[in-house]
Amino acid sequence: MIEMFDEVVDGLPVLHTAPAGKQGQPLPTLFFYHGFTSSKEVYSYFGYAFAKAGFRVILPEANLHGSRFNGDEAYRMAHFWNILKSNIDELPAIYQHYQRQGLILDDRVGVCGASLGGMTTLGAKVRYPWIQAAASFMGSGYFESLSQTLFPPFDVKTVEDSQRLSAELGFLAEYDVSHRLEKLADKPLLIWHGLADDLVPAEESRRLIRDLAEQRLLEHIRFETEASIGHKITVSALDVGVQFFSRHL
Repeated sequence: MIEMFDEVVDGLPVLHTAPAGKQGQPLPTLFFYHGFTSSKEVYSYFGYAFAKAGFRVILPEANLHGSRFNGDEAYRMAHFWNILKSNIDELPAIYQHYQRQGLILDDRVGVCGASLGGMTTLGAKVRYPWIQAAASFMGSGYFESLSQTLFPPFDVKTVEDSQRLSAELGFLAEYDVSHRLEKLADKPLLIWHGLADDLVPAEESRRLIRDLAEQRLLEHIRFETEASIGHKITVSALDVGVQFFSRHL
């Protein structure tokens, strides 16, 4: 049995799940980030599965999603990368809230997410040393290069457009994992990707594994793929995630 309820942390809506009767006790704690145009409720099955395994799970609502959505779909589509930045920037305040309440057991903190949430996970891992384990499902940490093709804020048709895009999204350089691989790989990290993913290509994860291998940084890395699986989470992927955090957190 688990408990699941809504909370607001520093003005940010979150979904909080925990094993039944243990909500007020210190527990190993996971922060899970949902996908683009989705919601914390849609991904609540992650909260259920991890809470059933003994974890506290906090699912934040991304900016321009759920109760934070202003109703302007075109605006949201043009601000994918700003939303990613907000996710990463907002995490410390949410983490500190539960830390101050004494609800995190022995500093056992993990971060995970799917798609946009997987990208959030990788971006957060290289910035926050208090993250003890992380799992990215169908994500990428190569924000600068991927932003040229994935949800750019405007159509990129010319060299000038590409230069303008790079300038507008210049803030991504501070979050991209490319030059921070040692911070990504110093603790347990799960990378999962469906090989038929046509939105965030599996090549993004393959590239990461190659780059980590070149720097001999695979000691703490687990890489899992599933053949013929597109941009979606499978039951086996969820099971792998539960097993991973049960072992490493």
